[in-house]
Amino acid sequence: MAKRLDILVPFLNERESVAGFSALAGDLAVQVKERFGLETHFVFIDDGSTDDGGALYGEHMTGDWSLITLARNFGKETAILAGLDHSEGDYVLLMDADLQHTVDVALDMIGRIMADSELDMVYAVRSDRAETRSLGRYFANGFYWLINMGQRYEIPANAGDFRVMTSRFAAALRQLRDQRRFNKGLYAWTGFKQERILYKPAERQGGESKWSRRRLIAFSLEGFTSFSVVPLRMVSLFGTGVAILGFLYGIKILLEVLFTGVSVPGYPSLIVAVLVLGGLNLALTGLVGEYVWSALSEAKNRPNYIVKSITGSHTATAVQTAKASRKATHG
Repeated sequence: MAKRLDILVPFLNERESVAGFSALAGDLAVQVKERFGLETHFVFIDDGSTDDGGALYGEHMTGDWSLITLARNFGKETAILAGLDHSEGDYVLLMDADLQHTVDVALDMIGRIMADSELDMVYAVRSDRAETRSLGRYFANGFYWLINMGQRYEIPANAGDFRVMTSRFAAALRQLRDQRRFNKGLYAWTGFKQERILYKPAERQGGESKWSRRRLIAFSLEGFTSFSVVPLRMVSLFGTGVAILGFLYGIKILLEVLFTGVSVPGYPSLIVAVLVLGGLNLALTGLVGEYVWSALSEAKNRPNYIVKSITGSHTATAVQTAKASRKATHG
């Protein structure tokens, strides 16, 4: 029996790219069959879209595919988990629906993982981001530097969800049921042998990115609260430093009063101390609140997602088979 490649495609309001991706999917399926002898099954995960993108896939897609429609927008990280839960392939490929992930890079990753029996994941790293010199790029580099500090594993910078994995790696990911998911961290935490390749994404064919700056900041906070205690330790060290400086300053004032008779400065020094310590306390309280909220989300143990419906290329066949069976049973 031929081995199978499941291709997971999470999407949100991507109706403009449906026709283009359906054509890409057909080309990819043909080349995967010819080069590697793998059957392909596409798993589309509609993450609460408000347009008709999901219905359009039913009109444009050919071959073996299924569409999982979630009850609302749970986020891309969770949509990928839903796809993993409904995949049964020997290999699993993650792709975006916006056509920025190309067939050539996908084939390269598949070839690498099939050529090495010890390899469990190949992931693509954007080379264009590494070349960019901007304020946002420096913040991103700082984020990865902080989150990797003191870890026994490294979360690679500029790596997204464009990757292929073995069924063994996919099974390991299914066990990780984090409510507030940070997949980049989960991929690294899982372990196994992984390899990276560099790629430059194609231009987006339609629509616009769903990742606003506000969502990126929130996503970064989830990464910190899920995988790093460094922010808490940094604030604690800063607080300790401020306390030591305050203690030394108090000794200085005391000595000046005792030996030189200099009057103690009142209002300015008091306001500075109140503002510094008050701001530090508020920052620490907010940071602790983020960690508490993260822990509370995990403790509730709600399901990661709710499936509204599952349709696909076999839906019509299954309905016809069920009708024929009932007709034969009841005469």
